[in-house]
Amino acid sequence: MHETILIYDFGSQYTQLIARRIREMNVFCEILPWSKWGEPVEAKGIILSGSPFSVREPQSPQPNLALLKGKMPILGICYGAQLLAHQFGGEVSASNTREYGRAMFAPSSEVDLLRGISKSTQVWMSHGDSISRLPNNAVCIGSTEDVVNAAYRFRDEATFGVQFHPEVYHSLEGMQLLKNFVLGVCGCSGDWTPGAFIEEQVAALRAKIGSDKVIMGLSGGVDSSVAAMLLHRAIGDQLHCIFVDNGLLRKNEYQQVLESYQHMGLNIKGVDASEKFYQALSGLTDPEAKRKAIGRVFIEVFDEESSAVEQARWLGQGTIYPDVIESISATGGPSQTIKSHHNVGGLPDFMKLSVVEPLRSLFKDEVRRIGAALEMDANLLGRHPFPGPGLGIRILGEVTAEKVRLLQEADAIFIGHLRKEGLYDSVWQAGVILLPVQSVGVMGDERTYENAVALRAVTSTDGMTADWCHLPYDFLAEVSNRIINQVRGINRVTYDISSKPPATIEWE
Repeated sequence: MHETILIYDFGSQYTQLIARRIREMNVFCEILPWSKWGEPVEAKGIILSGSPFSVREPQSPQPNLALLKGKMPILGICYGAQLLAHQFGGEVSASNTREYGRAMFAPSSEVDLLRGISKSTQVWMSHGDSISRLPNNAVCIGSTEDVVNAAYRFRDEATFGVQFHPEVYHSLEGMQLLKNFVLGVCGCSGDWTPGAFIEEQVAALRAKIGSDKVIMGLSGGVDSSVAAMLLHRAIGDQLHCIFVDNGLLRKNEYQQVLESYQHMGLNIKGVDASEKFYQALSGLTDPEAKRKAIGRVFIEVFDEESSAVEQARWLGQGTIYPDVIESISATGGPSQTIKSHHNVGGLPDFMKLSVVEPLRSLFKDEVRRIGAALEMDANLLGRHPFPGPGLGIRILGEVTAEKVRLLQEADAIFIGHLRKEGLYDSVWQAGVILLPVQSVGVMGDERTYENAVALRAVTSTDGMTADWCHLPYDFLAEVSNRIINQVRGINRVTYDISSKPPATIEWE
């Protein structure tokens, strides 16, 4: 067993960032819902997350912290810090104004948690309550101009609280504080590496699957490819890979994907089910309805294909953590659903396969590191993410074969030029969106009334947050000109400069 840090989730939007920061230290961590508090644990330390609740609200999460406090190191962040103070004799009061944004933090005590932190450093606040009085056996170890008890510790035990969020980018020395806690206070050595993950996953998959066979859906993307290679290493020929042409792929992608997987030694079968997907999408305009239709047909196709493979008991999927987070409350806590993903949430009762998801706990950048350790092709690992529903969620409104054709042509021009100009690797994800808008144009002396598209290109590390790419104007002008001149049916090109949040990377 690896050294583990447990993060108890109270519903904060930043909980997953805490996990990312800890994994960057090569330390394994697990997020648990706050309702699991008090169950037997084996961990080197505990972190209590923030929350949209106030500890003063009757309906707020209130696990009995006394069950574990003092028995192992604990760090409370924001709500977690307030909860520790609230339950052990301190007082939490409503702030005069909601404290959100940058603040300058000044340590006032030499303690292990703050070792190496500057005398004045920027931190990020996001709270409506403040700790107005500490418990009798706690002492303040740092303040900001507006928050006296911005950091504190309990005497004679390794229990700490910080009002700010050290996990976010805007807390400039937040990573140092988290390292002080995880590597220093908790004594973790940082032994959770890609090699260790592969070794453990392979052993776990062998034990779980036994002599059964696995049906694995491949898309040509990083996630499903790495998941397939992990399964292949674990069970070899017991893995039967299927690549479904849902009619929503990029131009010429079906044949290219099949050829690439054959070179990887995978046993793969191509299935052209495009007409089934088009029929299921006919007349649908609502984004969630389209996603669910695509997911339903995806499952139906796999159910049909699995019946041809004797002893097929499992469906392998390349689900990763951001998919889970956006689709459901990944921890059973009070987090909010953003949108559904076709490969998240289990299978219908009629399907005879159980799901195996080797990458479910990993972020995108971690998946790429695992792939590199598996010695997979760098071009495949560097490929931009592509949504499971494909172009179906890049066509706003009803999906038709003609709309798919238009979008494939425009997308091929955009992605091709990113590669040609050496910009592809500096972009995390890119694509073209077909808008449900016709606009007036003029070509030669003729009036046109054709479709408009939006180019989308973002930078990110894990898909949880993203910023729009500042692509050169000359590049955008060239792409726009080529799309309008070469794709009959499109006469207007726009560029999306929205970031996530508040927008999402995909439009649907």
